[in-house]
Amino acid sequence: MIVLKTLFKWIVLPILALLILISLGLVVSGNAYIFRGLQLTYLKGESTANIDDYKDFDNRTIRAKDNIAWDRDANFEQVKLTPTLQNALDTDETVAFAIIKDGKLLYENYWQGYGSDSHTNSFSMAKTVTTMLYLKAVEDGYIASVDEPITKWLPEYTDNQYAQHCTLADLSAMTSGYDWTEDYYFPINPTAESYYGHDLVKQMVNRDFVEECGGQFEYSSGDTQMLGIALSRALEPHGYTLSSYLEEKFWQPLGMKGDAYWSLDGSESIEKVYCCLNARALDFAKFGQLLLNGGEWQGEQLLSKEHVDFMITPNAAAFAAGQAQTYGHSVWTDMDSPVPFYAMLGHLGQRVLVLPEENAIIVRLGKQKGLPTPVEGFHLEPDLGQYVTEVKKILVGLEEG
Repeated sequence: MIVLKTLFKWIVLPILALLILISLGLVVSGNAYIFRGLQLTYLKGESTANIDDYKDFDNRTIRAKDNIAWDRDANFEQVKLTPTLQNALDTDETVAFAIIKDGKLLYENYWQGYGSDSHTNSFSMAKTVTTMLYLKAVEDGYIASVDEPITKWLPEYTDNQYAQHCTLADLSAMTSGYDWTEDYYFPINPTAESYYGHDLVKQMVNRDFVEECGGQFEYSSGDTQMLGIALSRALEPHGYTLSSYLEEKFWQPLGMKGDAYWSLDGSESIEKVYCCLNARALDFAKFGQLLLNGGEWQGEQLLSKEHVDFMITPNAAAFAAGQAQTYGHSVWTDMDSPVPFYAMLGHLGQRVLVLPEENAIIVRLGKQKGLPTPVEGFHLEPDLGQYVTEVKKILVGLEEG
């Protein structure tokens, strides 16, 4: 008993006191979101956010209506993945993989208990959708132009010397000079706070613009969330949330199979637009098809071709500065590769790849991002080169009969 009391006094009590002090420090410093982050990651056996965690957050529902199903390609039953591609998908804990060719479903498969009705987290693929929404708002006249100064919608920055010259296009191109650290694993950083924190708008507008805008590309979820705040404020007088605007302008016109869920911040005030659009694999594919079609869907121009070209063309100023050769406005591009493509990309390997020369779309969703050997001639993440190369082999094989 004496030994136990001694251990409690000299070991357990100091540890408890230290934990209490650390907890108080986190609360006082405004980092209490870490507790929620730890609860939803490490205590669930994860090291970062995961593709199913929309269930842990409040969400706005984006309602589907009048499903327009994908027609199946005549070769649907005959298509088999190459051994290299199948091995990559298995190794990377893929849960969904699909190929669309000439607007028809050529291949579809699911693993690890997921199926065609499973919802998973888009992560940063949502950035592409957010930019589609703000460009649609320009077309609808709710925003004057892509070059509108951000200070019109973000008056908190009227006196900031850098923000005064920043436009909405700088946010979608990630050349804004906004102060941000992009990190998905270290718990104390703005990305983690935006994901697990309580008041996203307050967090965002309390950070500064610290560099000249327009030239320096810096990948930043903060830029997209700032764009989302501006867009939300532009839409609010017209009766829209970001989710309801997506529902009316794209989700229902595209004939999505089912509802989607866009995760909200802790105060339930705004969608986390840099991530967290949760939907079915073949519904994600329709955004790729819309880009491939130049904004047209079954005879209706949902987004102008000019704005689609704007999205898929690398930022000229950043390109001239030797940067962002592969980033347009919320779309990654690798058009100089052996199989040219552009893409919606997300954390843990969420992908919608558009292959213009093949008139094809690839969708891959999964639990981790693959790290295969890089494929020569490709400039983005190695798994992308492998996916498009192996799918090209499948398409060539079908053509050769």
